[in-house]
Amino acid sequence: MQGSLVEGQEIAVKRLSKNSVQGTEEFKNEVKLIAMLQNRNLVRFLGCCIEMDEKMLVYEYMEIRSLDSVLFDKARSSLLNWQSRFDIICRIAQGLLYLHQDSRFRTVNQVTVTMLDAR
Repeated sequence: MQGSLVEGQEIAVKRLSKNSVQGTEEFKNEVKLIAMLQNRNLVRFLGCCIEMDEKMLVYEYMEIRSLDSVLFDKARSSLLNWQSRFDIICRIAQGLLYLHQDSRFRTVNQVTVTMLDAR
């Protein structure tokens, strides 16, 4: 879900399923892990909300668009020169490297899980 804070900052809210078997303590541990995985190349985690059986994660809002929507669109592809494209690729690689190697916590992110599921 998309929303905004009182100050006007746009946020993305991930609402966990009420049917989830994850308890409050497990959720709090997950939040701690997410908070420790902050990196300038990852979407910023802003906080969480736990109230009764509602559990939500709050992130900075990033418009959902695929990089291909710019790269392969004839009208918009000229917006990114080769240096900008290279910089984007490097930042993506740095974010993945951080998650898998540089972080104190080893993680398996959704991209990796998706790639493994596709086999």
